[in-house]
Amino acid sequence: MKAEEGQHLLYQMQLIRRFEEKSAEQYTKAKIRGFLHLYIGEEAVAVGVIQALTDEDSILSTYREHGHALARGLSAESVMAEMYGKKEGCSMGRGGSMHLFDASKRFYGGNAIVSGHLPLAVGMALALKKQNKKNITCCFFGEGAAAEGEFHESMNLAALWNVPVLFVCENNLYAMGTALKYTHSILELEKKGMAYGIDSVAVDGMNLMAVINAANKAVTKIKKTGKPYFLVCNTYRFRAHSMFDAELYRDKSEVEEWKKRDPIAIFKKYLLQEKLTTEQEIAIIEARIESEVQRAVDFAESGTLESIEDLTKFVYSKKTEL
Repeated sequence: MKAEEGQHLLYQMQLIRRFEEKSAEQYTKAKIRGFLHLYIGEEAVAVGVIQALTDEDSILSTYREHGHALARGLSAESVMAEMYGKKEGCSMGRGGSMHLFDASKRFYGGNAIVSGHLPLAVGMALALKKQNKKNITCCFFGEGAAAEGEFHESMNLAALWNVPVLFVCENNLYAMGTALKYTHSILELEKKGMAYGIDSVAVDGMNLMAVINAANKAVTKIKKTGKPYFLVCNTYRFRAHSMFDAELYRDKSEVEEWKKRDPIAIFKKYLLQEKLTTEQEIAIIEARIESEVQRAVDFAESGTLESIEDLTKFVYSKKTEL
């Protein structure tokens, strides 16, 4: 890894972290409304997987997708404006936190229904196959989705049709407030992919280098064979499920233990040990991010709300002559 590459990866993870922290601040000020699911603690998964993709590969995500959107290259301004419900947002203010979308980046959500986007990912991958394209579809989801019927239907069809889709399970151990052991009879989730004949690997989702290595191998394998791949990233969210969550289902001591494995701190240490960056360069990156996040807030604050006259816009199709 070159110094420039390492510093860029650190920048991406820290941007996600600071953006999320600022989002929480703005939520408590009622600037952001509705649901807000933070990605703090899981940054290595989004950054590690997405760096393996090309601009022509497609991405689908869950409602905890701010990190994926930023790692994909959506601007902090467009994402923050979307959460403010402003027209300048990436979904024109109509999607909010859970429905970020940018076709130009081939970022197709932001899907609020648990596991509802997995069949979409299979369909998109099937379309790529039929068009003889070498690109892939990458689908992020949580371990809660792996207990849903759509997960099994999607894995089965992906294997049956041999489509180029990368399934990425972000296993943060809690489906909302329910621990993994209460929702899955088999805790090694990668075994579920193996049951369908899909190459499946589990990796430490708190270690960016481990995720990068696993993601690069997965993408290379998919593009070589055209077949699906299942990557389980075992990770942990440091914040509650959402801003509405009282978080009574796990001990604070457990959270503090996981924070000792902070992916950003681990990667910083790695870069410093390998002499790929310096404390001074890290400080410059952090200052750059602070400025970028503040610009995003200012952009959202000065954005415009959609007028009441446009309430039904994009809801009903225009009547056309038969």
